Amino acid sequence: MTATTSAVFQRCIHPQCGTTVDLDDTTFRCPRCGGLLDVAYDWNRIRPPKSLRDFEAHWARRSDPLSFSGVWRFRELFPFAPEDRVMTIGEGQTLLQPSDFVAQYVGSKEGRVFLQYEGMNPSGSFKDNGMTAAFTHARMVGARRAACASTGNTSASLAIYCAATHLMRAIIFIGSGKISYGKLAQALEHGALTVQIAGDFDDALMRVQQVAKQLGIYLVNSINPFRLEGQKSIMYRVLEALRWEVPDWILVPGGNLGNVSSFGKAFFELLDLGLIPRVPRLAVINAAGADTFYQLYERQGVRWNGGQPDQAKINSYFTAMDSANLRADTLASAIEINRPVNLPKALRALERCGGVVREVTDQEILDAKAKVGAGGLGCEPASAASVAGLKKLRAEGIIAADERVVCVLTGHQMKDPTATVAYHGSDPKTFEEVLGKRGVRRASYANRPVQVPNDLNEIVKAIEVYA
Repeated sequence: MTATTSAVFQRCIHPQCGTTVDLDDTTFRCPRCGGLLDVAYDWNRIRPPKSLRDFEAHWARRSDPLSFSGVWRFRELFPFAPEDRVMTIGEGQTLLQPSDFVAQYVGSKEGRVFLQYEGMNPSGSFKDNGMTAAFTHARMVGARRAACASTGNTSASLAIYCAATHLMRAIIFIGSGKISYGKLAQALEHGALTVQIAGDFDDALMRVQQVAKQLGIYLVNSINPFRLEGQKSIMYRVLEALRWEVPDWILVPGGNLGNVSSFGKAFFELLDLGLIPRVPRLAVINAAGADTFYQLYERQGVRWNGGQPDQAKINSYFTAMDSANLRADTLASAIEINRPVNLPKALRALERCGGVVREVTDQEILDAKAKVGAGGLGCEPASAASVAGLKKLRAEGIIAADERVVCVLTGHQMKDPTATVAYHGSDPKTFEEVLGKRGVRRASYANRPVQVPNDLNEIVKAIEVYA
């Protein structure tokens, strides 16, 4: 244990332990119990904002890179970095869009469903919110190399920050055949050293942690608590767009569980600071082919339990999974993760925010994705899990039709275009090769190309029929 007298430090998430370590520690594990760490603040020594509306003053300072950033304009809510050390490339210029089209699809009332679209970030996904914060901390501690394991989006984000700043070399671990070309292209284009190992994401994450420890490389996966500090800003922008009113529900896809962990931390910090009157409920949506959190939380009843989750039950589940050689398998590659590293933090978030977990099939994900796209926003398959989950929770009566709901769309549709083309295309062989083997049997809302001869009259006739 390292004692710290700083107003900003890292602290074990387990209340029974509570060990603190210095801000510049990069092991990202509690030295006493091995638990995950939070970035923590002594608000008695740091002056927090008096009102969320105070942040509106940043809108007028668009020439200031920190005020322009949709992450760092909220820096008073995660004040771990000196302003002259912050690394920003203009992340967080995202939008919260009401969608009555999606509301009709899921069975909600008009004006009650909002889509938080993170595909507008520089690398095309929500990861940039956390990467700018992790990258800033890496700069603070003098790192020269940064590494991650990735299903695609984290690698793209790390690569773009390294390329844009030329301060570090990106080293990326990917599993065999477990990354989309759209995301892999970003990592390669931006000059990252890409290491492909035999195995899946869980194998890659284990290896990158070992390599980072042995070689002293800065790790940017979401075990890094500074990543999660940046991701809190997604919820600050949601509140900003809703004129600082708290929605009833936030729905988010569940992969490594970093987002739900950071969202929960954001809301209960705001509540503790007296900046919001209540917290929203959180719903984590797993893909059925990667549903560890759903199985543990909903089927086996594992809870945070004040910092004492049933670790024996968790270990037993993972042992059984390993014995059966079960691997995550879903076309929603961004959430194709069986061993979520932020499981304890996610349990904590759901306890404080009254959360639920659901699983949705690849069929339900692709159908929801098609509806999101037809409504004007394109997203990658994993993003659409949030909308598919909303439809399920509406059918169950867990979410009422008049409750105000925000579904987080985590990544741009061009992150994984193969599934989109297969779903809407007219080639049955492509459909079967890409989707059929994952259990998708129909394209419920396909927008198929119309095939016509190269004849003007036939082309005009087709347009008159279909348009």
